[in-house]
Amino acid sequence: MQFYEVVLLGLALSMDAAAVSAAAGAAMRGFNPRAALRLGLYFGGFQALMPVLGWAGGMLFARHIGIFAPWAAFGILVFIGGRMIRESFRLEADAAPKDYCAAGALLLLAVATSLDALAVGVSFSLLGVAVAGPAAVIGVITFCASFAGAWAGSRLGHIFESKAEAAGGLVLIGLGIKILLEHLRG
Repeated sequence: MQFYEVVLLGLALSMDAAAVSAAAGAAMRGFNPRAALRLGLYFGGFQALMPVLGWAGGMLFARHIGIFAPWAAFGILVFIGGRMIRESFRLEADAAPKDYCAAGALLLLAVATSLDALAVGVSFSLLGVAVAGPAAVIGVITFCASFAGAWAGSRLGHIFESKAEAAGGLVLIGLGIKILLEHLRG
């Protein structure tokens, strides 16, 4: 996997965390650098950990599905990307401000926003991609996106939240298509 592909993947995976961080920033009264740092560490840490866990789990069964691996990776990425796009169109039913930075809430949000990265880790194992480097890049990108999201949210509110998530979904679908096309050409 090329470095630019890992960066695109990291950007796509970070969109959920950036959107939640923007919502957290919008709920803050002014920008709070400590809260933004905490958001970045939770989201970035889980986004780095989950691909490793997915990769480890995927390695257990990758050798059993052999030639279907690119198709499985394509399916996983398209499913995740489609879900991200669909969720970007959902309206927020509860408009009341939430405390996103409480430890329990932050842990649940970090896990929820990194489940896509778990599935990507499975696709890494199916494709024989080493996971350490991409996981670190995904974690750093998510940290930066979350910190920036908290800052932007404190300034701009929810204006761009759904657009970022939809863009992330399109990037994941594009990567899935690229993997499949490379397999079909190869």
